[in-house]
Amino acid sequence: MKKNEKTNVMRLLDQKRIVYESHFYTNAISGLEVAAVLGQDPQQVFKTLVTIGKSGQHYVFVVPVEKELDLKKAAEVVGEKKIEMIREKELLPLTGYVHGGCSPVGMKKLFPTVIDSCSEQQKTIMVSGGKIGCQVELTLQELRKVIPFQTADVCACCILEKEQKAGAAYYHPASERPITNT
Repeated sequence: MKKNEKTNVMRLLDQKRIVYESHFYTNAISGLEVAAVLGQDPQQVFKTLVTIGKSGQHYVFVVPVEKELDLKKAAEVVGEKKIEMIREKELLPLTGYVHGGCSPVGMKKLFPTVIDSCSEQQKTIMVSGGKIGCQVELTLQELRKVIPFQTADVCACCILEKEQKAGAAYYHPASERPITNT
C-alpha cells in the first residue's frame, strides 16, 4: 500500500475531521510483528476481533496485540451467556474487512464495541486502517467521535508472557536484542 493512498477508514476519519496519523508497513504477519516493524509498544497497537453471542448478536472487541480476548469476561461485559469468535470466512461479508485488516471504524454495520480498558492508559492507540499494511493512530476521544464504544477489562493472559514461558524469543521495538526467558 502506498503512503499517500487513502483507505475507507482514513476517508471516514477525514470526513468527520478526526485527528489521526497513518502508519504503513510491509512484511508483518502477526500483530506483534506489526508493532515491532512500526517501532511501537505492543500495548499501544490493538487488534479488532469480531464475535457472536449465543443470542445471535455480533460484538466487536478491540484488544492489544500482545493479549488475547477472554471470552468469558467478554460475554459477561456484553450480557451474553457465551460468545465465540466468528469464522474467518464470515468476516468479509459481515464487516467489509479481511482478516488482518479489520478495523472497528467503517464496518458495514455498527456493532456493539468494547475496547479493553488498558487503552485508557495509552496517550494514543493504533488500530487497523482497514487494509493489511495500514494502521491509524488516534486518541480514544477522537475514536469515540466516530464509533460508540465502552471500555472494560476483556483480556486474558499476555501472549508475550506465554511465549516467554515457552522460551521463545521476540524483538521489542525499543530493544536492539531479542528478549528471551532464559
